[in-house]
Amino acid sequence: MPIPTRYAPLTFAALMSIYMVTLMTFVITWVNTGLDDGFLARWWRAFYIAWPVAFALILIGAPRLQRLVGRWVRKA
Repeated sequence: MPIPTRYAPLTFAALMSIYMVTLMTFVITWVNTGLDDGFLARWWRAFYIAWPVAFALILIGAPRLQRLVGRWVRKA
């Protein structure tokens, strides 16, 4: 079942934030603490703290940043 168009900004923000937060928290947790026992618990904690922040920032910032980029680029 397709998602109604009116939910496109929420869907984009959810998917982009999950994608970015998953990768970033994984890499940063790995670099800072290593891949030893307890890694998944540390990564999950970082993820569930960071995800709501990232979701809100993307939801608020993406439209503004898209408009800014639209002013910066020229049509080819």
